[in-house]
Amino acid sequence: MNVEQFLGLLEAHPHQALRIVLPSGEAVAAHFHITEVGHVTKNFLDCGGTKRSQESCLLQTWVHSDVDHHLETSKLANILRIAGDVLPSLDLPLEIEHEAGVVSQYPVTAGSSDGHTLTLTTGLKHTACLAMDLCCAPAASEAAPIATADKPRITAGACCTPSGGCC
Repeated sequence: MNVEQFLGLLEAHPHQALRIVLPSGEAVAAHFHITEVGHVTKNFLDCGGTKRSQESCLLQTWVHSDVDHHLETSKLANILRIAGDVLPSLDLPLEIEHEAGVVSQYPVTAGSSDGHTLTLTTGLKHTACLAMDLCCAPAASEAAPIATADKPRITAGACCTPSGGCC
């Protein structure tokens, strides 16, 4: 779900309670706060030598002892509007950052309302090799990929592990 879709969901269900369900099925305590609305940019080099970038909108949750605090949909929509100049685009994927033993980030995958509570469902993030065509390339006897400025020549035995290849 991106920020624009999320805002639409919040505005379609004004003045409802918010519930965030983690991938484990556990819900974030109902008295959570949103302490940050952030634009996160990750610039990186994958194991095949390709420069990449990822962006997201990150909502940080915080659970405190103030059990009377309950954030509702209209208030969160206002917070997102105020934070608008922090976000370069409403097309950014939306993620929730939550601490339960460790700080973790979860993509928001869906939202549904029962008429009183808007429930946000989160998913898991996964790692993967982004250079499968290079790392898991056919035997070294086959032609090596052509190098470019953004993608230097990497042979099958040169990435991911000391013994070569990631698969």
